Amino acid sequence: MKNPPDPPAAAPSPVRPDWVPENAGAGFTTSLVSGVPAAAAAPRPPGPRRRALSVDDYAAGVIARDPSILGRAISLIESNAPAHQAQAQQLLARLLPHTGRAQRIGITGIPGAGKSTFIEAFGCHLVDAGRRVAVLAVDPSSSLTGGSILADKIRMEKLCQRREAFIRPSPSGGSLGGVARKTREAILVCEAAGFDLVIVETVGVGQNEVAVRSMVDFFLVLMIAGAGDEMQGIKKGVIELADALVINKADGDNRPRATAAQADLQRVLHYLHRATAGWETPALLASALTGEGVPAVWAMTEEYFAHVRASGMLDARRRAQAVEWMHALIAEGLRTRFYTSPAVRSRLPGLERAVAEGRLPALGAARELLGLADGGRP
Repeated sequence: MKNPPDPPAAAPSPVRPDWVPENAGAGFTTSLVSGVPAAAAAPRPPGPRRRALSVDDYAAGVIARDPSILGRAISLIESNAPAHQAQAQQLLARLLPHTGRAQRIGITGIPGAGKSTFIEAFGCHLVDAGRRVAVLAVDPSSSLTGGSILADKIRMEKLCQRREAFIRPSPSGGSLGGVARKTREAILVCEAAGFDLVIVETVGVGQNEVAVRSMVDFFLVLMIAGAGDEMQGIKKGVIELADALVINKADGDNRPRATAAQADLQRVLHYLHRATAGWETPALLASALTGEGVPAVWAMTEEYFAHVRASGMLDARRRAQAVEWMHALIAEGLRTRFYTSPAVRSRLPGLERAVAEGRLPALGAARELLGLADGGRP
């Protein structure tokens, strides 16, 4: 009599991970199984290195309006590397005789006002009229990581495809006032490239975006109806610095609300100090979505520039802005010199702990650090 065949060998039980409860039943299916080792990725050949550019290369490329070199020139100016900063100053000195002929326009507004969409409609209208437009769009930097999305080229897809336009997104880098640290220098580079208009789009955080006023000729505040913006006109801040207010999204069912907001703002503007002598700040309606009102905004802008040129206000404002820029650079240089001082860097962590723990007043710590930066003098 033959012996019965041996039963098939039981499959090895899978390894129980240490996080599986001891009393786990069949319903608990988590287990570890042997994996298949991934094939080693083939080493990627290194990409071609970009050729280093000299100051002559940068200057020639900018003046020729080469978009690649123009972008690299602005990156050079925005760099914090000492070698790049020295080269950037040489480049700006070379480009300065070619600057000053563009119209500088600043545009701000609360998040959701449609700044990028409006600027695209506005820029496309200008390009269609034969103008060359550069847009310097400032994106907010994260307070945690320091990064920025820089998505303005995506939002301005139509304008980005026009050869007569140039769009440069830049991170704010923690600078206050809605602009980047090197926005003024970037304006000069775009002017040297022969653009007729340079538009600065600010971050868009609200009433404190006044830094752009000190670097542009014309300041436009974009608003929307139904968000409380019409009441902001009675507050001191960005509204009283505006040369024009434009209520965007004045289309469809929102048109009546936009018209009512326009009437409210016109009454408020009557009582505010004029941002530019002899120019009454208007409140206009526009729709970036349909394009309605955009030509009227440009017509109003041309009237403004005709006024400030004839009155001498344009030259006077730019001279004052140049002096203000110098003082801003002095303040930035002093701040950098202070925090890079070896004496300050060695003493700063201990004083920070003392202030945080309440053992030393903040004023006393600040005076000691300032004295160290000033060569030990109190």
